[in-house]
Amino acid sequence: MRTRLLGTVMIVLMGTLAAFAQSAPELSRRAEMVNTAQPDVVADLAPTGKLRAAINFGNTVLAQRDPASGQPQGVSVDLAHELGRRLGAPIEIVAFEAAAKVFEALKMGAWDIAFLAIDPARAAEIAFTAPYVLIEGGYLVSVSSPLKTIEDVDRAGVRIASGKNAAYDLYLSRTLKQAKLVHAPTSPGAIELFLNEKLDAAAGVRQQLLAFARTHPNVRVIDGRFMAIEQAMGTPKGRDAAARYLRQFVEDVKASGFVAEAHERSGQGDATVAPPSMGQ
Repeated sequence: MRTRLLGTVMIVLMGTLAAFAQSAPELSRRAEMVNTAQPDVVADLAPTGKLRAAINFGNTVLAQRDPASGQPQGVSVDLAHELGRRLGAPIEIVAFEAAAKVFEALKMGAWDIAFLAIDPARAAEIAFTAPYVLIEGGYLVSVSSPLKTIEDVDRAGVRIASGKNAAYDLYLSRTLKQAKLVHAPTSPGAIELFLNEKLDAAAGVRQQLLAFARTHPNVRVIDGRFMAIEQAMGTPKGRDAAARYLRQFVEDVKASGFVAEAHERSGQGDATVAPPSMGQ
């Protein structure tokens, strides 16, 4: 009996040690990332001593203002604070009303990290991570519109309201063959332009369009999407240590569930957490 009990204990102990041996490298990697950012990484990401994070309120899926305090919140804000915690650097939120304004501010050196959709025009000056969230580009039309499908929209004579230099606007500018874009300064302004000018459609982030349509029975959102919008983190080109660290950081926060939890906290559960990057 004693021999059998001793054998059982040894089997359990060996299984525990094997499991620890398998998980130890992953635990070690995460602990190293959380606690020991190298000096060159900190210097690259926070050269002023603060981590200046550009937050774009034009996309409410990613960032919003708290209704009570007016303070920024959302997945982008949570990611900025988590990155600052790991670097041991204070956070400075640099707020913008539109993604286009974030990109313009790059020339003035106004921020160290930004949360933007990946686009070839932007990638010429920004080192992007893999996406952390996937959202969709869609169309809003009037309930009586003859436009029924995504393909219907790209026709001669169709005018589409669009937020100037938003990710979906840059995409449509490259891909539309016949329809014409009419620009508003921001994505929310595109809906207002669509209504005021009685345009044929408004382009935008599908989640935002659906939220608008739920409270405005005179409009509807066309089924489907014209693009998948890959939301990523970025830092100015030339900050190589910063770019490498950000790529690792994004993969870590996706795998750990941090991104999904941040979306749940902000009530933006419609967005999809991006899959792991094959390049990591």
